[in-house]
This record gives sequence, structure tokens and C-alpha cells, in this order.
Amino acid sequence: MKIGVMSDTHGSLKNTKKALDFLEECEVILHLGDVLYHGPRNPLPEDYNPKELASLLKQRDDIIYIRGNCDSDVDQMVIEHDLTKKMRIINKGSHRILALHGYEEDENYRIKLAKSNNCDIVITGHTHIKMLEKKDGIILLNPGSSSMPKDNTKSVAIIDDNTINLIDLDASEIIQSLEE
Repeated sequence: MKIGVMSDTHGSLKNTKKALDFLEECEVILHLGDVLYHGPRNPLPEDYNPKELASLLKQRDDIIYIRGNCDSDVDQMVIEHDLTKKMRIINKGSHRILALHGYEEDENYRIKLAKSNNCDIVITGHTHIKMLEKKDGIILLNPGSSSMPKDNTKSVAIIDDNTINLIDLDASEIIQSLEE
């Protein structure tokens, strides 16, 4: 089972479409928040069009959302999918995943929470900086941002049964892999 992971689209229609096209082979996609609004500290992203992005996302039933710090009640109303949960535990394939946006807790707390819930992967967004590492027996993944990266590479991630890949969207190549 392939799981697509994306975060921090911030209303960019073009880049979100590109990410979704890249993740089309995935059975499910996890969106880790900050879906439509660019936020008061961010510039407008390329092709900022939250109305059209909401229309696109409303038509999809393969995305599980986590609420980010820039998401609001109106965002949920216009995409018509559950955007209320700040944390989810997701069982997919051979993985038990703890998914959060990642702005309210530190890494040590996330690892502790993952262990107490028998999760093997913690996925966060928020920083717009990709990360893939294993710490204290838990895989930590941040897919970065598909629209407004703070590390200069628009990215997503794909989780397969034994491999996790971070992918550069513009170059269409794997940046980093972690195999179990």
C-alpha cells in the first residue's frame, strides 16, 4: 500500500495539482494541514487560488486531513471534508501512523505519544522543511511543503510498506529514502 504525504499547500492551486498528480498512484493521501490560507506571516504563494483549490479538493475522497494552524472552520465548509482533527492515528498497510501538523508540541513529546499509541511513524508538517530520520525506534517524517518550501525544494513523500521516499516535485526525483 502506498501512502502519499503532503503539507502546507497554502492555497497554491498549481503546486497542489502537481503534488496530487505525483501522488496519484497512492491509495490514500495524508494532508498535514495549512490547506487553503497562506497565513499572515507568509507571502502569497505561486498561483494562489484557494477558491479553485477548495473546489478541486471537495471532489476528492482519497485525502485524510489534519488541521493546521492556518486552517479555519470556513476551510472545512468549502472543501466539505473533515478538517477538524489536530491529530490522527492512522492504520495503513503495515504502519501505524501518528499524524499532526506539528506546531503545538516538541519532537520528544511526539515520540512519547507515538510509543504510547504503538505507532511506528510520526508525520508532521508546519515547518515547510523536509525531514526523514529514525529516532528512538520511531520514524520521523516531514514532507516539507509542496507550495512554499523554506528549504528551496517543493516536496512530498511516499510511504510504501518498507520504504519512505522524500521527493523533489520540480525535479521528479527522490531526495532521500529510508528503508526498514
